Amino acid sequence: MRATARQFVRISLLVGSMALLMPAAFAVELAPDAPRTYVVRSGDTLWGIAGRFLRDPWLWPEVWQANPGVGDPDLIYPGDVLELSMVNGEPRIRSNRGARGGPRVVRLTPHVRSSRLDDAVPTIRFSAIAPFLTRPYVADSQDIKRAPYVVGFPDEHLIAGLNDSIYVRRIDSNAQNSFQILRPGDELRDPDTNELLGYEAVFVASARLERVGDPAKLRVVRMERQVSIGDRVIPSDEERRLENFFPHPAPEGMRGRIISVLNGVSNIGTYDVVVINRGEKDRIETGHVFETFVGGTKERDFVKSGDYDPKWRGPGPLESEFWLGSDYEKKGWRADEPDSNAPFPLHMDFRRNNPKYFKPFEKSGILMVFRSFDRVSFALVLEATRSLNVGDWIASPPS
Repeated sequence: MRATARQFVRISLLVGSMALLMPAAFAVELAPDAPRTYVVRSGDTLWGIAGRFLRDPWLWPEVWQANPGVGDPDLIYPGDVLELSMVNGEPRIRSNRGARGGPRVVRLTPHVRSSRLDDAVPTIRFSAIAPFLTRPYVADSQDIKRAPYVVGFPDEHLIAGLNDSIYVRRIDSNAQNSFQILRPGDELRDPDTNELLGYEAVFVASARLERVGDPAKLRVVRMERQVSIGDRVIPSDEERRLENFFPHPAPEGMRGRIISVLNGVSNIGTYDVVVINRGEKDRIETGHVFETFVGGTKERDFVKSGDYDPKWRGPGPLESEFWLGSDYEKKGWRADEPDSNAPFPLHMDFRRNNPKYFKPFEKSGILMVFRSFDRVSFALVLEATRSLNVGDWIASPPS
């Protein structure tokens, strides 16, 4: 955590931009057990601290007031004392630095605050999303088809491992010497329209270019799976890192669905990574927060269907339910079927009784987008009050 916190801790520029992104209509409400003071501890995250004070943690920039006159005023460090107060009826949270003191504060002439940036509190748990920051786990269907692919191996192997060489068609330029090897995975389809949004691209290995050509020659320098013929090869985006951010509400009125969960999880919970069917084309960006909901499904009414009949005695052979079951209902008499000349007598009309009701939506958690593609995005589940599932609904927080 300490080695990677640098990408997360600077929220000063973002706090200023948040005023442009966040409508004034959002009312800040305190958490029911919000403390008057809180001492920041090692291992805390900014999201967790915000949740101690606020009902909606993503509204933290609305109430945060840094201690003026202190270097890096928008960073929070272990040992800082956060104080809650009310100003004109609205909550404000301020860092009372120096209340607990610490070796990182050094007073010189003129007054200077010396601190290690890596010691500051990160926004979220970096370890939960680190594997997904540089690897393109979603591939456009056309891009993955057009990408160079592994065609063979120098030593007639069927697969390749660490430090093995591979042949790839085709790489004509040595402008890029670092590559990632991917294996096309499951389709990502919109659950409402069945439209193909892309493919999950499984990370296989990293490789370095040894020789351009058709085929080009690469060497495997890091691997998670053995390289096979047909695996796709794309330029590595090693310099890509998660930019500074702080969670903020998704565009008002935005709705979507969870369409996949990564790492083979079946029941989705806190700190799991999911894929949603909204992306950059829907104005989704890093830091956007959604609430998740279960419900909206059509369920059977067991009482109306007769499955919960309170009668202690079951139907006898002289009753239709004895033969037809409780899923049928008498609708009247039928005659002249299939036509008036058919030799069928007048008979009872039984129709299947299959009453349904729609299960109401219930809030089930909160997730935050940390990486976006054209049609889909990766999101981290920050809170889960019940188990989430693929197909569950998401919506922007109410304003």
